[in-house]
Amino acid sequence: MRILGMISGTSHDGIDVAVVDLVERDGTLELALRHRDAVAYEPGLRSRIIAALPPASVDLAEVCALDTLIGQAFAEAAAAACDAAGAVDLIVSHGQTVFHWVEGDHALGTLQLGQPAWIAERTGVAVVSDVRSRDIAAGGHGAPLASTIDALLLAGRPGRPAALNLGGISNATVVDPESVRAWDIGPANALLDAVIVDRSAHPAGYDDGGALAAAGTVDEALLAVLLEEPYYRVAPPKSTGKELFHLDYVNDALRRSGREDIATNDLLATLARLTIVTVADALVADGVTEIFVSGGGAHNPVLLGGIAELTGAILAPTDALGLPGDDKEAVLMAVIGWMTVHGVPSSIPTATGARGSRLLGSITPGARPLAFPAPVTAPTALRVVD
Repeated sequence: MRILGMISGTSHDGIDVAVVDLVERDGTLELALRHRDAVAYEPGLRSRIIAALPPASVDLAEVCALDTLIGQAFAEAAAAACDAAGAVDLIVSHGQTVFHWVEGDHALGTLQLGQPAWIAERTGVAVVSDVRSRDIAAGGHGAPLASTIDALLLAGRPGRPAALNLGGISNATVVDPESVRAWDIGPANALLDAVIVDRSAHPAGYDDGGALAAAGTVDEALLAVLLEEPYYRVAPPKSTGKELFHLDYVNDALRRSGREDIATNDLLATLARLTIVTVADALVADGVTEIFVSGGGAHNPVLLGGIAELTGAILAPTDALGLPGDDKEAVLMAVIGWMTVHGVPSSIPTATGARGSRLLGSITPGARPLAFPAPVTAPTALRVVD
């Protein structure tokens, strides 16, 4: 089955696209990556998305407009991918997260914009979307859904392997023969990017290669204040997002630590160290032996070097498992869609905290009547093939 997966992550800079062929053989899901792309948002749209994110207030007219505009952007990205890779049997769109509602240790709701009807209308292909809500309705966090693909990729590896995603938020999946555990750890690039944009520290809007943080010095007083965050002491499963970790959060920490005049590079060095310490604390406590890294932070040697030093674990990119780290989340969407139309629940209760595993997503029909494949037994492993 050929499936197009699409997602825009917490960096909200554009749409990651992956077209994959998926075939189940004797309990193993074989995956061939046929097309990959990253489609930047039009600058005006990206600015509107950023302006609507927490802690900003936004009216329903803007929510409606963004749902349409993001849906149209995803529709054009889907059409381009279909032109490049040929016809697909299914499209899976995560859309753009604009709010993840968490109170205490419970997720109560989540909102991803990008109306799937625009994708179905533009391509004529059925679309699976809204992939997080069912898990939340079942008492879970709807995150980290990366645990779905991580558990399959890491199945059978010795010791306690972990998959670590360093996106806007850091999240980890730890796999052993008895269980799969996953949770959002804390900020990875979210605070770094917010400061860089606010202070115009780099034209790219992020710390390219970690050079700015590498040039700074960690402010121990500020770091101590940042590490007081109660979220780090909440037991998994748990989830978080930019509803908590945003620019105002940084400015509040600067006021409380008396470091409001801190140099930009020193602030970035301190925020990078925050990510390093929180990730290392979480993974060392879980006894991980090897870590496979994906996300934008996988290209930041400051983060990787610090995590390797504090954990003592072997670090490698997800590419070492055959799956390019920059494409992992779009591929994840395709895998979830495959499982949904084959009748296979794809959420993992020990990872999300739900009462049980659930079929994920809502389906928007395309130009043809819906026709689903025969149900299959849940695969126990995933193998990337040429």
